[in-house]
Amino acid sequence: MFQEQRGTANCRSAIAALLCAGLLGAFDAGAATAPIKLALFDFELEDFSADVSSTDSSDATQLSNVTAQVRQLFARSGRYTLVDVANVEAPAVKGHTLRDCNGCDAEIALKLGAEQSLVGVVSRISRTEYVVKFQVRDARTGAVVAAADSGLRMGADYSWSRGATRLIEDRLLQSRLER
Repeated sequence: MFQEQRGTANCRSAIAALLCAGLLGAFDAGAATAPIKLALFDFELEDFSADVSSTDSSDATQLSNVTAQVRQLFARSGRYTLVDVANVEAPAVKGHTLRDCNGCDAEIALKLGAEQSLVGVVSRISRTEYVVKFQVRDARTGAVVAAADSGLRMGADYSWSRGATRLIEDRLLQSRLER
C-alpha cells in the first residue's frame, strides 16, 4: 500500500510539474510582444555652421549612410519592424523638414500603418562639430515617447553614423531592454 501511495504521489508531482511548465511556457509566449512597427524617416541636416549653403552631395551621402546604418540597427534589434517610407509624397518628407512640422510625422506614420515614427537630425555646428538628435512619436496620439541628443561631438561628417548609432543604442534600444 505504501508503494502504491508513493507511486500516486510521484505521478501527481509529475503532472503538477508538467502543468506548471506548460503554464510558464504559455506565460512566456504571451509576455513576448510583437515588434513595434516603426516609420523611420531619412535623417535630416540642420546646418548652423558659418558655411551655410544647400546640402551638398557629400552631406547627402553622409545623411544616407546615417539613415541606412540606423535602419540596420533597428532591424537587427528584433524589437522593431520598419515600415517602408520611400514613396511618401508629403512635402515635409520630400523637403527633409519633418523636424519643423510640429509632429506631422506621426500622422504620416499612421497612414503607413506604423505605430511609431522616428525623426533623426544631425545639427552641424561647424565643419567638425555636430549634435545628433532623434524623436520618436506615438503614431496614434502624436505624443513624444522618446527623445535624446548626443551632446556636442567632434568629427567630420563621416562620423555622423557612429554618433547616431551610439545614441540610439544607448538611449533607446538599451534603455528599453532594461525596463
